[in-house]
Amino acid sequence: MTANSQQDGKSRQRLTLLAARARRRLAELGRRQPVRPGPTLNESLAQHGINRRDFIKWSVAMTAALSLPAKFAPLTAKAAELLNRIPVVWLHMAECTGCVESFIRTDAPTLDTLLFNYISLEYHETLMAASGWQAEENLENALKNHHGNYLLIVEGGIPTAAGGTFLTIGPHAHTGIEICRKAAAGALATFAIGSCASFGGVQAAYPNPTQAKGLSEIIRQPVINIPGCPPSEKNMMGSLLHYILFGSLPAVDRYNRPRWSYGLRVHDLCERRGRFDAGEFVQRFGDEGAKLGYCLYKVGCKGPYTFNNCSRQKFNQGTSWPVQAGHGCIGCSEPDFWDVMAPLVEPRKDRLFRTAFRGRGADATADKVGLGLLTAAAVGIGAHAVYSVVRGNFSNPPDPGGGKKADAPKEKT
Repeated sequence: MTANSQQDGKSRQRLTLLAARARRRLAELGRRQPVRPGPTLNESLAQHGINRRDFIKWSVAMTAALSLPAKFAPLTAKAAELLNRIPVVWLHMAECTGCVESFIRTDAPTLDTLLFNYISLEYHETLMAASGWQAEENLENALKNHHGNYLLIVEGGIPTAAGGTFLTIGPHAHTGIEICRKAAAGALATFAIGSCASFGGVQAAYPNPTQAKGLSEIIRQPVINIPGCPPSEKNMMGSLLHYILFGSLPAVDRYNRPRWSYGLRVHDLCERRGRFDAGEFVQRFGDEGAKLGYCLYKVGCKGPYTFNNCSRQKFNQGTSWPVQAGHGCIGCSEPDFWDVMAPLVEPRKDRLFRTAFRGRGADATADKVGLGLLTAAAVGIGAHAVYSVVRGNFSNPPDPGGGKKADAPKEKT
């Protein structure tokens, strides 16, 4: 038996054990009653004109996004049907509510939106009808009645200055820090949704007067960060489904981001990557290079420094994402992006960036990319692109109308 065949056999065995684990987990959840009475998922989808075929297609796509083989698709579908078996407590800290708004503000309900509605939300300040003492009573009851059995989702950074007195609410004058710590202590798993909850966000930008921090810095329990401003709804839903499927948190990178969704750079998956390698750059917004779909690096795209799957998942019901729409990535899923990525419409220049892979090219300075001093192994730019950038050959992009093409290199065929 060859080494390859032995490795294949071990991989198949691991997948078989993983599938068995998921089936046991789903069988256990299936014996539970829904947290609250209501229509089944299939009934809810039918009410909105989504048939079973569309649901299965979504399950296959989500299974692939989770880096699982296709045979797990029925298990993913079953996990979605059991989302109402585990209660969810959603807290809002210092933020703009944009993360949850990206979930619910859609011109037509998507499967992700409907699944979000299907979750048993026990507390959510934006969506619940209760207010005042009744709202705080709902939170207290949820934490007490479901202690040790709920999923906690936190949106927004947590201010810690002035003794942590910010976000003090309710008749008992609980602070934001106290609420988060109490909720996390009784949670099955904790998720920080958005860059604010993950890393502090705009609240933590210099000079950070409230000393805002990410959730993981103020609690002791493990936190899964789902950064982005806002993040993709699939990144959030996929992480929840992973927990439903296996009863455990997904594998994460150095910044506690799920590897399945934040394992590659935006630059690695960008549809304009070929333009970057060819040295074809937009010099200013609206120029001829912009019309031709050239690389946006020189007008501030932070794709080489940002880990996310935006180009695969996209936004606006999967129709587009910033680079496709003509604006560079701003690096919103990285720590302290408001400070380290600014100015957002200029290259990084001579500033180091802290990444999950120190010393492997992603944390090289942007001026070196522009001057071509990085090797092909570092970022993947070829010698022809290096020469083009150093010579400034693209200060005047080629005119497709047939005008003079000063110093414009010929494209390779």
